[in-house]
Amino acid sequence: MSNMATMTKKKLISTISQDHKIHPNHVRTVIQKFLDKMTDALVKGDRLEFRDFGVLQVVERKPKVGRNPKNAAVPIHIPARRAVKFTPGKRMKRLIETPNKHS
Repeated sequence: MSNMATMTKKKLISTISQDHKIHPNHVRTVIQKFLDKMTDALVKGDRLEFRDFGVLQVVERKPKVGRNPKNAAVPIHIPARRAVKFTPGKRMKRLIETPNKHS
């Protein structure tokens, strides 16, 4: 697991551009518009569902009391907040459970 690479937006643009022989500026525009639309939908509270990939949705996190590991006697109050939750789809789960067999 320590050899995991990070797929950045820049790498994604480059890979798609090379694989499909599309100018990087066109790929960059499409990816940025896609990300903007996803962000807009999540901010509105919409649920995003991509078959085989997964579901993104905003969830409400309840307030809770945490502990500082250096001083466990002092409670830390963590306020309620909204967060994005990702639930992988069936295909994504299967591919992650059996790495390198889908290549």
